[in-house]
Order: sequence, then structure tokens, then C-alpha cells
Amino acid sequence: MIHHQNGVTQPTSGDALSAYHAFVKVRGSNKVARSFPPIEVPQVRILVADSGLIQSQLLARALRARRNFQISTVALESSALHQFMHSNHADVVLLAGNEAINFGLLRWLHVSHPTAASVLLVENYDRELVVKAFRAGVRGIFPFTHAPFRMLCKCINSVFGGQIWINSQQMHYVLEALSDVNTLRVVNSSGKSLLTPREEQVVALVADGLSNREAAHELGLSEHTIKKYLLRIFDKLGISTRVELVLYAVSHGENRQAEWMPGSA
Repeated sequence: MIHHQNGVTQPTSGDALSAYHAFVKVRGSNKVARSFPPIEVPQVRILVADSGLIQSQLLARALRARRNFQISTVALESSALHQFMHSNHADVVLLAGNEAINFGLLRWLHVSHPTAASVLLVENYDRELVVKAFRAGVRGIFPFTHAPFRMLCKCINSVFGGQIWINSQQMHYVLEALSDVNTLRVVNSSGKSLLTPREEQVVALVADGLSNREAAHELGLSEHTIKKYLLRIFDKLGISTRVELVLYAVSHGENRQAEWMPGSA
């Protein structure tokens, strides 16, 4: 973010310049103390959820040194988070732990408490973690081992103010994921794939609610070709409507990233 400051332009004529310097000198030597109302800093209620007790206490102690931070701590467990959020309010939730990330818990926090901005504290990250975390509703991913404490405080204030905390690499991952054409692998009871890769793409787009025209535009195909794919899919799965296809996909589908296939296929 670039901050523009309003500078003071000094007069350039001789008399005016002398008057300006005199004004500055008088202001600098003025002994009369002026009282200004204190700047009110908004209080931020922060919940630290960590799987390690010592790490949680150390982080909470450091954050409490900031006068506008009000800190609470809980264990990084579903029951503990549910109980705290049921009877308390948090503006920002910091989630840190050494175990595998519970994306279901992140999603619950986002859906059940949308006003609480969650930030994931991680040692490192990859594309999969970044995409899954932001899809689950986090407002930021903070690599605490690679950034100073003051940046964490800035991150907290930023998400508290409604902003998203994301660096350029994470942004690249997210934008890359948005441009992917997903596929939905449809399998039988034995786990065998029933459709071709292109048919799986069509199923994924239909399951996402796209019309034939929208699916055709997404895949670079004609609307007539999409209709032919759907008829072929209906025949393979023994169904006859788009609603049945969506229900079938939900109960038998497995999401995965698709390989790019030219639109002429």
C-alpha cells in the first residue's frame, strides 16, 4: 500500500520565504503546551488457537504487549473452538498447530462466525494448502517463521479492517486455481472410472450449475457438442436428466484437477 502524504509547499518569494522561516522558528520555540485529544485505537479481540500450550502462551504474551489487542487462548480442537465461539466474540482468530490442518474446522468457523477473520499461522505452505485454506474462508495465511512479529501485528490489524492478507506467491496460487477447469471423476462401486476425462469435465461444470452454453464456453466447445456429451453421459450412467446427473455426481463423484484438453476434443 502506498501512503501519500500532503506536504507543505514553502513560498518562494524573498519576503514570503523570510516570513515562513520566522513562522517555523516561532512555532519551534513556542513554550505553550497544547493538548490534543488522544487518538482512539480500536480494540481487537483476538483468539489464539494453538495445539501447543507453550507456543500458545508465548504468542499470547507477545500480543498482549500491544495495547489495542485483547487476547484469549484455546486449544486447537473442534470442541474447544465451538465452546468458546458459542459464548464469546472474536474479531480475529489465529490458528496454529503442528498437526494436519483441519479445513473442515476452518469452513465451520467461516460459515458459523463470518465476522471473525481467521488467519492461518504456518511454518511453510504449498499451492494445495493455500488454495484449500482460502476456499475454506481464511482471511490470511501468515508464515510466522519467515516474518517479523511486527508484520503479524500488521496482518491482524489488516484482516480486522476487512482486508485480505496474501502475498504475491499465494495470490499466484489462488489465481492459478481459479483458471483451472475442474473435473469430477465418476466411479462405480468398485472404484472404476465410468467416463472419459472430457466427460468428467462436463459433469463437473454441470454439477457447478453451468448451462450448456456456459459449459461450452468454458471448454471451448460448441453447445451442440456439449449436448452430445450429456446424452452419452446419460446413457453410460443410466439417467435421463441434469438433476439426476448432479445427484449421481454428488454421491459417486470425486473432485480432482483436470489436465488441459484442447477444445476440439
